[in-house]
Amino acid sequence: MERQYRLQKNSAFQYVYRRGHSVACRDLVMLCARGRGLKVGFSVSKKVGNAVVRNRTKRRLRECFRPYLGDVKPGLYIIVARPSAAKATFQSLQRDVRYLLKKQDALTEGSRAQ
Repeated sequence: MERQYRLQKNSAFQYVYRRGHSVACRDLVMLCARGRGLKVGFSVSKKVGNAVVRNRTKRRLRECFRPYLGDVKPGLYIIVARPSAAKATFQSLQRDVRYLLKKQDALTEGSRAQ
């Protein structure tokens, strides 16, 4: 995922945690707050595993979200990985991201991503 779409500042994360609305599934939680552009952040705590496992989980989540970049409404999004996300398959993470985007009503009308 391109750097321009990443949510990086701690203050931006805190804003989304305070003002955002959350939806959840078994492996992931998604928070969404209003914003001008599209920014996405990923939060993977130490409960998920060691550094190798956490980084692999973040890379997988970035890749799961990347196809939806053109189809997501502008805003600030945070995807939080639960400990079970480390053991989940890539396909199940893709399904979960799609489910959370639909549940958050974050996809535009003519979304072409599967």
